Amino acid sequence: MNQVDVNNLPLTSEGFRRERSPIGHSPMTGGGVRTCAVGFIASVVSLLAYCPDSHAADNAYERHVGVVTETPGLVAFWDFVRREPEGARRFVAHVPPHSENEFALDANNYVRDYWGTGRKATYDDFPLLGRGPFGQAIQIRRESDPSFRPLLMVPRERLHDSSIDIKGEDRPVSVVVWAIRESGNHNLAGIWHEGTDLKERSTKNIQHAVRGQRQYAVFAGLERSGSSCGHVSENGAGSFQYKYAMHKTYSQERSPEVPADSDREVLDQSWQCFAMTFDPEKEELKSWLGGEAERRWQDNIKQAIPQVYNAWLQAELHSVPGLQKGEDESYPHDQFYHPPEDKLVSSDTVSESAKRRVELKQFEYTRVRVTSELQGDGSWKVVDRDLVAVCKNPWWFPHPIYSPADSRSGGPFTIGRAIHSARSVGFTGWIGGVAVFDRALGASELKTLAEIPVIDSAQL
Repeated sequence: MNQVDVNNLPLTSEGFRRERSPIGHSPMTGGGVRTCAVGFIASVVSLLAYCPDSHAADNAYERHVGVVTETPGLVAFWDFVRREPEGARRFVAHVPPHSENEFALDANNYVRDYWGTGRKATYDDFPLLGRGPFGQAIQIRRESDPSFRPLLMVPRERLHDSSIDIKGEDRPVSVVVWAIRESGNHNLAGIWHEGTDLKERSTKNIQHAVRGQRQYAVFAGLERSGSSCGHVSENGAGSFQYKYAMHKTYSQERSPEVPADSDREVLDQSWQCFAMTFDPEKEELKSWLGGEAERRWQDNIKQAIPQVYNAWLQAELHSVPGLQKGEDESYPHDQFYHPPEDKLVSSDTVSESAKRRVELKQFEYTRVRVTSELQGDGSWKVVDRDLVAVCKNPWWFPHPIYSPADSRSGGPFTIGRAIHSARSVGFTGWIGGVAVFDRALGASELKTLAEIPVIDSAQL
């Protein structure tokens, strides 16, 4: 096996370690074979000496990495091939030039940290696949021991105020994860410490209760298993007076469940590209799967997500002068949910009589049932407005991302799992790459990243 020493790869003008751009290779092919002029035996021998198979394979890896590192805004990219040259040989990220922090990943069992039980996690707890979009992948297994929940992480003290600590006003972010989902719906990657302070059965004997420290992450679906689920938080904790964070989106597309021990031909065809983007200028959080992000609506919102419905209702009632029936004066104004209605997308009449008219009006992020009554002067007056649906992809998010005051009040960057009170198994499957960008990527960029083909590390 000809293994790539990523620490000796050539650098581009941008400073990333990537390909040598061989003649005859397209940036998005899976490795290909050079077109060689065949003639005299001497010419063939000479050409093969110039471009041996190992070089072609090396270049496939470097080219795939280059697709990611040359995407503008990249701040960190773990391909699970690049490691520290010495010592523990932990996985490290490809980072921009002059970056001192390569964000080495520690193996950690968070149950041991917060409950004081369970064994330590090591890199042996993350089996390697030996193939994937970048030639390698780690396995997140379905652990049966409730005191053992291993994850890979960059501790807070090593990332606070760094390039991946994206937080505060006007800070966009994108997270891209290449994965095969075996089961589960939870965290793939991000700064998403859900807290261990919730009063649940699982926290009965907890030794270290900590408030939520959420910033941004991408999940494998949550309530909509298999979808890509982008998540952001403005306060690190719950939303709309609920114990859990609620600012999240779901892609229309869904990833299948694929057994982790499937034949390699099946696994090679099962890679999915999960992504989330947050654009503060548009105030939009969006989820992508395979480079697609179809608009998706949640109907029957009052029953489906009552917390969101009440946040909209309280904002609606508060906008009317005086105390209204059903208005909760104690409801925090920073938890109102009232997307802009400056752009009417459509209006359909639900019912109409001589003196009463009911219309369904759709705006960018809401569908509202509006009831109007005919007045004595011949004009129509709105007498009731009721939220019936919200847009769940994209999701309107007008807040800055939670900004921890110091490293003690911030969470780590984790891959494979999030720290949380329930200690559930979460996502299981293979993860073959994780990338973080400090801008909201566009559709064409995410489509390009989603189309990176599989390579075999045995050929590297």
